[in-house]
Amino acid sequence: MARFPEAEARLFRFMICKKCKAKNPPRAEKCWKCGSRHLRPKRREFRRKR
Repeated sequence: MARFPEAEARLFRFMICKKCKAKNPPRAEKCWKCGSRHLRPKRREFRRKR
């Protein structure tokens, strides 16, 4: 990635809800918006569409 470390920390340090796609804090246990516990970390690399 061509970004500097401070920018990467700001851009990728949060969790994404798998149910409603809301951004959550990095240490979240459940989604603030829908209450789901299905969270994943933000992807660090873009995935190419087929």
